[in-house]
Amino acid sequence: MPKVTFLPRRVTAEFELHKLPYREHGKPGSILDVALNSGVPLEHSCGGNCACTTCHVIVREGERNLSPMDDFEADRLDMAEGLTLHSRLACQAMVRGDVVVEIPQR
Repeated sequence: MPKVTFLPRRVTAEFELHKLPYREHGKPGSILDVALNSGVPLEHSCGGNCACTTCHVIVREGERNLSPMDDFEADRLDMAEGLTLHSRLACQAMVRGDVVVEIPQR
């Protein structure tokens, strides 16, 4: 079962792929989906529709265990505050294995 660890809280969510209850916040199985289903607060002003950058996270480990970034996410991500080479939008990055992400302070 994949695990997502959320920093700086050091909360780890373990879940079965394709078995999370989907509540239309980001793509099914996305970092945002995992966070909200696990009680980890993660801002998402647009409701997870890739229309803002409030769910911006920095991937600290396991980038290869996320879905590839598409052009639409990359274009939106360019507007994120504190952008790094390891930044992703939590609503778009679907989890396929163990990942550690940092939720930047705003």
